[in-house]
Amino acid sequence: MSDAYVVGDPDGLSPLLVALRDTIARELHAQLALRGERIELADLPEVSYQVTVQVERALHAWRPGDSTVKARSDGARRPTD
Repeated sequence: MSDAYVVGDPDGLSPLLVALRDTIARELHAQLALRGERIELADLPEVSYQVTVQVERALHAWRPGDSTVKARSDGARRPTD
């Protein structure tokens, strides 16, 4: 993934939306790498789940005024309500 996409002008997005955009882009990039640069239709539920998990982590990690989101490296998943 190009660094130009995750740095620089956020196109007028709020810091939270920038963090979410970057989180989603990183997870999609990871999913494509895991799946040989192609996501099959049958894989969409799992890919969507993984993106949702990463968005949840980003929302829990994000603080107002913080321009970056620190990803949890322990791989722990937070329970959902």
